[in-house]
Amino acid sequence: MHEMAMDSGFWMSVLQIIAIDILLGGDNAVVIALACRRLPEDQRSRGIFWGVFGAIGLRVILIFFALQLLAMPFLKLVGAILLLWIGIKLLQPEPEDTHGGVAAPQTLMGAIKTIVVADAVMSLDNVVAVAGAADGDLKLVIFGIAISIPIIVWGSKIVLRLMDRFPMVITLGAALLGWIAGGMAVGDIMLQPYLEGAPGWLHYLASALGAILVVVVGTSIARRSQAAAPAALEEVAAGRSDGDGNKPS
Repeated sequence: MHEMAMDSGFWMSVLQIIAIDILLGGDNAVVIALACRRLPEDQRSRGIFWGVFGAIGLRVILIFFALQLLAMPFLKLVGAILLLWIGIKLLQPEPEDTHGGVAAPQTLMGAIKTIVVADAVMSLDNVVAVAGAADGDLKLVIFGIAISIPIIVWGSKIVLRLMDRFPMVITLGAALLGWIAGGMAVGDIMLQPYLEGAPGWLHYLASALGAILVVVVGTSIARRSQAAAPAALEEVAAGRSDGDGNKPS
């Protein structure tokens, strides 16, 4: 290990992996912050820790199968659809009546699952870059990723604070997931023969359409849910009033 540590090539690979993880950590930080924003303050740190722990562990596993996974047809298309769904779901407001009706561990586990699934989808391309920088050395990959973990955690906490102060950041974060989904969709191996010779701006157009789709659909569903909430409360109140024998006049 001492000889490896003294090898300049070793440290160059470590720096490359750290750089890749930092660049990718921006996406991860947004996903983590979006998934944990509804948790009580005392559970956010646990949600971030276990979410990062599960996502990093899954990413290490994916490195073994990265090249084979990327060669599977329709995988990126399915991943893009999943990311679009996650982005739309994360834009939905928290129901006002769930604070006392949902157990905290269930909420925490839901946040962790969202983080792990979203990170797994977004990491399909990323693990190839990490594996290439490590030149197949798994210990080197784990070492580089371990160094990047505090950066991702720190970044997610900053994004969480921004979301608490500026709700628009939530919309921007969901749009980022849509942007990634759009670019991922056109990168699917099954579409490559049809996109051969396509202009370079097509990738950016697909990403932009993905971001717009998430924001438009997500906010539309959220507004309908908020508009339906008062009517549902009135029906519940009316039902209770009828049950007491006090029918509305």
